[in-house]
Amino acid sequence: MRRFTTALPALLVLATCVTVLLLGRPIMNRIAASQTGARITLARQVIADDDILERIDRAKMAVADTVRDSVVHIEVRGEGRRRFARSNGSGWVFDEVGHVVTNAHVVRGGSRIQVEFADGRVRSAQLVGADPYTDIAVILIEDGTGVFPISRAIDEPVRQGQQAFAFGSPFGFKFSMTQGIVSGLGRVPGAAASFGASNFIQTDAAVNPGNSGGPLVNIRGELIGMNVAIANGRDTDGTSEEGDSAGISFAIPLATIETVVPQLIRSGEVARGYMGVSFPRGEERAEATVYEDGRIWTGIRVANVEDDGPSARAGLQANDLIIKLRDQHVADFGVLRSIVGGAAAGENLPVTVIRDGEIFELNVKLGQMPAAVLASQASDAIQLQLGMIFGRIGNEARVARVFTGFPADEAGFEEGQRIVSINGRAVNSIEDVLVGFNEGGLLAGDRVRVVVADEETGERQTLDVELSF
Repeated sequence: MRRFTTALPALLVLATCVTVLLLGRPIMNRIAASQTGARITLARQVIADDDILERIDRAKMAVADTVRDSVVHIEVRGEGRRRFARSNGSGWVFDEVGHVVTNAHVVRGGSRIQVEFADGRVRSAQLVGADPYTDIAVILIEDGTGVFPISRAIDEPVRQGQQAFAFGSPFGFKFSMTQGIVSGLGRVPGAAASFGASNFIQTDAAVNPGNSGGPLVNIRGELIGMNVAIANGRDTDGTSEEGDSAGISFAIPLATIETVVPQLIRSGEVARGYMGVSFPRGEERAEATVYEDGRIWTGIRVANVEDDGPSARAGLQANDLIIKLRDQHVADFGVLRSIVGGAAAGENLPVTVIRDGEIFELNVKLGQMPAAVLASQASDAIQLQLGMIFGRIGNEARVARVFTGFPADEAGFEEGQRIVSINGRAVNSIEDVLVGFNEGGLLAGDRVRVVVADEETGERQTLDVELSF
């Protein structure tokens, strides 16, 4: 008998597979959709049952409501080297009289200042005083009625990791608010410190051009610092000029603000603290020693103590290792200098030192920083901003170098010129030059008059120089 093979079983299998493929996909899709729907329903139920995110939102909105009416947008106009120059920044209301605090670089060189409130009111303001070394300025609103001073976290230390909110006018978007955390404390960003400012709060709250002078607040809407500088991709050390935010920005701490602002309001000037000590140069400044409990301390070694100076009267000695000021660890000379210089003359400054393996707590009643010391600290800033390097031949102060395109070049300074006088005061040394520019208000934006003599002919020439607005 001949056997016949048939394709029927194979066809049945094929048909079954096709049917499953055709009908199974919609079924699987419906199953997946059902699972997704169930997951969404469950998530919505979790959100409905636990309002933690809603409470967080309400808290952030409350911070905005608390702070917004204390923030101002600042427009500044001036007639500097670029006529009718214009800049803008931010600020915040300090008291019910109408004093507003901002950055000194925001109002530098300005002849006309206007502030705008969140409700749309615009008021004129006058400069009360500016301190370029801490980059703090105070202006006074001409009509100070209806202002709302910001709350300040005076008795609460700032801690790494706490939330922070920055307010201001980034790129002209007025009264903006951004959120971040306190990333670090005691920072010394390179270029921003060229005016003497350091000991900054570092935050990752987005800060951009226009935020300068705006408040940095905590979760209760209390001021903990003032936005001042941004680190960007072109200058990872930080800059007091405006760059785009790269997740690192800096703020002046409240402790410095509380020292400087009342003095500016009272007299328009700052009597800066002075310890009367000197320190080793360079890398030798930061040293490490071991305390008896095995902890490694890093601090600043004291080289010399001025006879009968503030530190000598408090008991500080040469070779002491300063590890804390105001209970803040000090391992960087810039931070130490900033804390001391940011304190007021006459203030009692707690100082912790290690001496012969033992810890001592001292209280130094600060004296007033001499003009020559302050000017020497501003040496780099003055020469950098002018675009000019000072030199010395014997006891004569000379122009050693002038950089093209900088204010000194545009004012007519030339290499080799002897500096005769500054604002009518005779110059006999580089120290006199620094004091002259410093007391002449160069860093605050004032015009300074300098008499120079030609290197070869001795012919004298009067030059007026001011920083760019």
